[in-house]
Amino acid sequence: MMRNAMLAGIAALTVFGLAAGPAQAQRDPAYAAARAAGKVGEQADGYLGIVGAADPALQRMVDDINIKRRAVYATKAKENNATLEAYALTAGCQAVARTTPGEKYRAPDGSWQTRTDAAPIRDARCP
Repeated sequence: MMRNAMLAGIAALTVFGLAAGPAQAQRDPAYAAARAAGKVGEQADGYLGIVGAADPALQRMVDDINIKRRAVYATKAKENNATLEAYALTAGCQAVARTTPGEKYRAPDGSWQTRTDAAPIRDARCP
C-alpha cells in the first residue's frame, strides 16, 4: 500500500513538477543567499532544514517555505490518493537529488552533508 502511494506521488511529481512552494522560494533572494551560504538544506522528508544555529529571520523564512510546501504536498497527495508523508518523501528525495555541488542536504543518518560532484547519499525509502 505504501509503495502504491509513493508511486502515485512520483507520478504526480512528474506530471505537475515538484511543487510551487520550492519553486517560489528559489526566487526569494534571502532563500538563495541562505542556500548558497550553507545555512539551509534539503531533507528527504520534503522540507527545508536549518544547518546549525538559526537566527529568527532564518527560522521564519524556513517555517514559511515549509508551510507552503506542506500545503502543496497535501493538495497533490489528495489528488493522487497518496498520503501526505509519501508525497512529501518523494518530493524530498527529488529535492535532495537536485542539489548541486556546494549545497547542503541531510543524509539518512541525520548528518548534514555538502553535495559534491557525486550523487547525494539517498534515503533507503527513496523511490
